[in-house]
Amino acid sequence: MLRKIVLTTAIVLTSLLTINAQSLEGDGPHSQLIIRGVMLINGNGAPPQGPIDIVVENNIIKDIKVVGYPGVAIDDSKRPQLKPGGKELDCTGMYLMPGFIDMHTHIGGDAQGADPDYVFKLWMAHGVTTVREVAGRGIDITLDLKQKSQKNEIIAPRIISYTAFGQTSQSFNPLNDIPISNPEQAREWVRANAKKGADGIKFFGAEPTIMAAALDENKKLGLGSACHHAQMSVARWNVLHSARAGLTSMEHWYGLPEALFEDRTVQDFPLDYNYQNEQDRFEHAGKLWAQAAEPYSEHWNNVMNELLELDFTMDPTFNIYEASRDLQRARRAEWHEDYTLPSLWEFYQPSKVSHGSYWHDWGTEQEVEWKNNYKLWMTFINEYKNRGGRVTTGSDSGFIFQLYGFAYIRELELMREAGFHPLEIIQSATLNGAEALGMDDKLGSVTIGKLADFVVVEENPLQNLKVLYGTGAIKLTEENEVVRVGGVKYTIKDGIVYDAKALLADVKRQVDEAKAKNNYKIRQPGIKN
Repeated sequence: MLRKIVLTTAIVLTSLLTINAQSLEGDGPHSQLIIRGVMLINGNGAPPQGPIDIVVENNIIKDIKVVGYPGVAIDDSKRPQLKPGGKELDCTGMYLMPGFIDMHTHIGGDAQGADPDYVFKLWMAHGVTTVREVAGRGIDITLDLKQKSQKNEIIAPRIISYTAFGQTSQSFNPLNDIPISNPEQAREWVRANAKKGADGIKFFGAEPTIMAAALDENKKLGLGSACHHAQMSVARWNVLHSARAGLTSMEHWYGLPEALFEDRTVQDFPLDYNYQNEQDRFEHAGKLWAQAAEPYSEHWNNVMNELLELDFTMDPTFNIYEASRDLQRARRAEWHEDYTLPSLWEFYQPSKVSHGSYWHDWGTEQEVEWKNNYKLWMTFINEYKNRGGRVTTGSDSGFIFQLYGFAYIRELELMREAGFHPLEIIQSATLNGAEALGMDDKLGSVTIGKLADFVVVEENPLQNLKVLYGTGAIKLTEENEVVRVGGVKYTIKDGIVYDAKALLADVKRQVDEAKAKNNYKIRQPGIKN
């Protein structure tokens, strides 16, 4: 049944539709959906296999059938048969993966001027079918969107909601939210958060007794937890303390170098440092890994081994700090012109107020420090994976020139730089995320009995991850013609087939309308004309 979605425009998008393409609303779910002829790249680390037919009935995978061999005509009599009322999707020669899981997201924000519809379509256009929101506009708004997504009343990924510790029903603001000053208050807040229906908590650090109490109570309730170990509390409570107390995953890398200190207990802050000055905050964060234990040293190994024993999840979000090591690349990304809202572009500009806009005086020296930072950070994450640790894929988009959806694909590329095999990257983006969420019985791999969340692309992403970008990858043909190939073809969530390129085109429409309203043109910082 074609779902009815109220669109924000009366424009008929007939020019976007091609043979087998779906409308913006999506097609399905169907009593039966057969996806024909794909090369399957599963989330379990298995190599590609095909051609394969996948049978879905009422959003549940019912059959996965190898239907032939490369270069040999398929015997149609041996393929799964379509039932009356069923739907076929011809994906011959295309590549199918489980739906991507973004483990670190924020559903837009008032400061960025990015509303949920804009954000959701960017994610869905890049194959992201599940997101873990780790603090955002407030639990009431998030849970409302979560419910609408569950009912497929809106075009949106599946939403897993983690509330910022201490957050009220409003947007997270450490200056406004209710302070938690003792362990009993912490436990009371955790119980109230669970009662509201949250799936977990996003911590930023607190006094040790408060963190211990909150994590203990949250663990008793069976909810998930994540932590950005901010510098204000990390000296007394780093990643090891959190993991021992029951934290299930860490965000970014804050708290990990501090656990690796051997000859100090606090970061080597300059004596005129001010955390509220984000140039100070981010510039000196770029020098932090150099203060930690040497890779593969005894202390380095001991910390890693303890985290492995605790079955701890790493969610590095490499992409969100990439501008720190190459600002020009990040702000000149080709998708900004067509897909970044004017309000979001303004939010990125050098500012003393906007979070992550720390370009007060950023240059070669800062970028070199950050490049060295990345080498040490990536070494730890890659080795953690090699020793059996769980590493997931998160983007933290909407800050620091990183755009929703596009940043997620960039995260996959940076995992490749860190040393992950492309198949390990797909596993991190799918099954590992599902395991970290406790949802691997439903999501994360193409397995009989699981939900029908898939990503379909016409090119092989293992050979070139860039084909997953909405803008595609550049290629020179045998006829010496420069073309664009790739971009996700179909995003399938809950058995509903979405035309990913149509979703992206609608985002461009939103951006074009916002620009036209104020005759806005994207300009690089400091350039007036």
